Formats: sequence, structure tokens, C-alpha cells
Amino acid sequence: MSETKPMTAAGHRILDAAGDLFYSRGITAVGVDLIAEHSGVTKRTLYNQFGSKDQLVVAYLEERQQRWQLLVRETVAAAASPIEAVLAPLEAQRTWNQNNPRGCAFINALAELPDPSHPAHVVATKQKQWLIDLFRELATAAGCSAPDVLATQLLVLHEGALVTQQLSLDTLYASIELAGELVRAATSTES
Repeated sequence: MSETKPMTAAGHRILDAAGDLFYSRGITAVGVDLIAEHSGVTKRTLYNQFGSKDQLVVAYLEERQQRWQLLVRETVAAAASPIEAVLAPLEAQRTWNQNNPRGCAFINALAELPDPSHPAHVVATKQKQWLIDLFRELATAAGCSAPDVLATQLLVLHEGALVTQQLSLDTLYASIELAGELVRAATSTES
């Protein structure tokens, strides 16, 4: 988290309530009054713990980022081959989506907070950069040709599956299948 001081029990309640509310209702639709009410604290406690709503949004996104990255790293580590490892972020999305029906909190934040200087926009952008860097790293380790191009393609498939999640089109499975074809094609050119 951005805060250097340890988070109190009230701080955890605030972050949990804010996370639920921001994700389910939207960042801009949720005010500090509602967060305080849902967490059972005063607004003063909220501000003492986080300083501002913007910093609370940052903490919310950073906490989600930590959980998402842990799941992805565990999925990469469990992959049976380097090619499966490249596909691991898409595979991790299957598990993640079960408890996250409103799509990607980072994409949602970028849509709600378009100012690139907003601290939450910065966190969301860094999350997407982390993902493309991971795809590039995994593609390189798997011996894929043109890992930069492949990483971009995989990011587009990943993000497209996230954005269309609410449409009940089952695009994640098609995206994973297409990603597998791209990865296999990129590794076969090396043979």
C-alpha cells in the first residue's frame, strides 16, 4: 500500500468496504460517507487512515494488484511447460473471473479516472504495463520469436476478454485458444 504507517483494524474495514463499493458501484459513484457507513467508522477515521478518497482508491487498486499478481505468479509456477507459462495470465483469469463479475477493476478505473496524473490512473496503468512485461518475459523464456509483438497480441486478447466478460459471450475461452495458437506459431518458427 502507499501508506507507510501500519494499517489499523479500522483501516482494513475501510479498505474492504471501499473495495466492495468501488468495484460494484464505481469509483466516482461512491463517496466517503457511504464508505464510512459501510465500514462502521467515522469520516475522520477514514481520512486519518488514508488522507483522501484518491489515496483510498490507490490503496484499493494496489490491494487488488497484489492479489491478482499473486494468482498469476502461482499459475505461472504451476505451468507444465514454458508455453503453458506464457498462457498462464489468461488461465489465471478463469479463476479470477469467478469472483469478479464486473470485469477488470483497473480498466474500470482507467475509464472513470481518465486524467493520466490521477494517482489511481497511474496505478492502473502500471498494472497493465506489468502484464505486458510479464507476457514479454514469459514469451522470451519460452523461446518465442518476436516476444515484443507477441506480448502486445496477448495483452490485447487478455484485455479484450476482460472487457467483454459482462456480455456473456464466453470470449475468455476463445481468447485462450487464439493465444495458444499465437504462442505455438511463435515457438515453431524457432525450430
